[in-house]
Formats: sequence, C-alpha cells, structure tokens
Amino acid sequence: MNQKPPLPVIHRLPVDLDRDNFMRTLLRELSGTLQDVVGLDEAAGFVSIVGQRMGERINQIYREQAFRDRFTAGQVGEVLVDLKRRIEGDFYIISQDDEKIVLGNRVCPFGDKVRDRPALCMMTSNVFGVIASTNLGYAKVVIEQAIARGDSGCRVVVYLKPTAESDAADGREYFGDDTDSGDTIDA
Repeated sequence: MNQKPPLPVIHRLPVDLDRDNFMRTLLRELSGTLQDVVGLDEAAGFVSIVGQRMGERINQIYREQAFRDRFTAGQVGEVLVDLKRRIEGDFYIISQDDEKIVLGNRVCPFGDKVRDRPALCMMTSNVFGVIASTNLGYAKVVIEQAIARGDSGCRVVVYLKPTAESDAADGREYFGDDTDSGDTIDA
C-alpha cells in the first residue's frame, strides 16, 4: 500500500496570506466581479462612492490632526502625497501651481492586484477630488496614466480651478461647498 506522507504542520506552510494581501486580493476580486457583471463604467461608479466616503474621512482626519479648518493648495498637495505614502503608494509631485497639481506614482497601494482593474483608479480620483474640492472649492481629476491600465506608472492631474485646459481634459469634477461635501460629476 502507498501511504501518503504525514501532513506538515499547517501553520508552517509557506502560504502567502496575511491581512494586507487578503484585503488587496478581496478588492481585486470584488472590482473584477463588478467589472464583469455590470461593466467598467458601473463598477467605477460603485468604487467612486466608496472613494468619496474615504476622501471625506481622510480629509477630516488630516484636518483634525493639523488643527485646520481648511488646507491651502500647497498643503493639499502634501496631504495627497502623504496619504498615499502611508498606504504604501509611491506618489510624488511632478509640478504644482495655482491651477493644478501634477502627480506621478511608481507603486500602487493595491500592489500587483490593481492590474486590469481600472475601476480601482476611481478610489484615487475620488479621494484626491474630495480632499481638493472640500478645501479649495473645486477640483477636476484626470488620470492620464495608470498602472491598472498597464502603464509603468501613474500620472494624475488635479486641476484646482476651471480653466480652458481643465475644460478640455477628460476627468471627473468635484465641487466643495460650505458643508464640506464634495459633489462629483463626470466631465
């Protein structure tokens, strides 16, 4: 009779599973299922709702910790880079002026789980858009390049005011108001 070798101690198996990997895989599978079932646009819509809520929450946390009611445009750029750093992204400011912040990114916080899941980019769009618009009154976020779409990195432009350039760009607009809720529309 052929006997099977004894089962190794389960907890010593080299299984690549921890909370972070599990959560990123969960988000990948959830966004992929949404993309397959309802389509990319609808999936992005669902992710954008979550992104808006996350943006509101993150903005509130930064404001409370900085003892600020609002951030300046320069501080908004710093917040966007810092929040992505804290969740293991590698965003950096390429350029910034009164009209826009141009950001680059070498590493997605979702890691390799973001590949072929462009709906997850709505998380970045909405978090950035909500933070910028609630502090500055307006934002339009354009994701020009994305790791999720197969690019080697990301390039995100956050317009801080309506201009001819921002009007011509294909992105999502965000409007702040006195109650600090960032409303969004596709433009």
